[in-house]
Amino acid sequence: MNSIANFPNSQVNPKDRLHSLQQAERVFVTDGGLETTLVFHEGWELPEFAAFPLLDTPSGRLVLTKYYERYIQIAQRHKSGFILESATWRASPNWGQKIGYSNAELINMNKRAVDMLADLRLQFETEDMPMLISGCIGPADDGYQPAEQMSISAARAYHQLQARAFKEAGADMISAVTMTYPQEAIGIAMAAADVGLPCVISFTVELDGHLPIGMSLPGAICWVDEAVDIPPLYYMINCAHPDHFSHAVESKLAWTHRIGGVRANASRLSHAELDESEVLDDGNPAEFGDLYAQLIDALPNLRVIGGCCGTDHRHVEAAAHACAAGGWLRQSGTTSG
Repeated sequence: MNSIANFPNSQVNPKDRLHSLQQAERVFVTDGGLETTLVFHEGWELPEFAAFPLLDTPSGRLVLTKYYERYIQIAQRHKSGFILESATWRASPNWGQKIGYSNAELINMNKRAVDMLADLRLQFETEDMPMLISGCIGPADDGYQPAEQMSISAARAYHQLQARAFKEAGADMISAVTMTYPQEAIGIAMAAADVGLPCVISFTVELDGHLPIGMSLPGAICWVDEAVDIPPLYYMINCAHPDHFSHAVESKLAWTHRIGGVRANASRLSHAELDESEVLDDGNPAEFGDLYAQLIDALPNLRVIGGCCGTDHRHVEAAAHACAAGGWLRQSGTTSG
């Protein structure tokens, strides 16, 4: 791979990176299912499905580096931007406590995760491939079926730890992934605003395209947008196969303009079936790519593609290729809903 040293004019203005994403001026690739890749393809045991402890060992840092580099190569081939998503989905107090990390240690781990991405950006960013660093926040409870739902104020306080760590480490933005109900998403959006970082909210949906709590996706998006002073940059759909939500976005109503990214599952199985499965269902990468291409017309502001459970670089490569062939490389419309 080429390092930034081979591109003497490739320094990217930090303001231009975020502006390009916010205004949908450029398409961006991101990674796939980090945790499922590490467990099923790389043979790692992840306590509580947490990847951030890998930062504690040289071998762990190496496998994370190689993981990101595979996806950076995809962005290089397609001359797209790239979003570096930190390996911190589980690096919050509830989960950290379960695997023996204090809050002080978690702050350090979140910062180290961002530092690692900053090193990758320094090495690989070019003018043709601006790279944004996103601090990844996961839910305080289960990402499929939460046992309890936090209030907005409780979620805002809970997620402050990661939000502040990301800000202090120099992240460009925050992405809240696998959100299952609006109150927690609102709390995270407020915590991001408290530290002065833009955020993205990504909702988990079930087979019917609704959130696990039964709320419709447009209902959840509307609730979040109306509840915060600074709305998310855009929303994403994650942790579901495209077949599970394609019918929900075919309406082309105003709310679909707020969907800026998709991180779908490789498998058509339900969340309950995936929880019980001891083998990885990685689906069909070529078909996965074709299904992404079909989302272009339904989602006029789609600018970020990646994967979730069961996906790896093959799926993201297929999606990037199919979307580019289908006319994805075009000027998008407004992101307002």
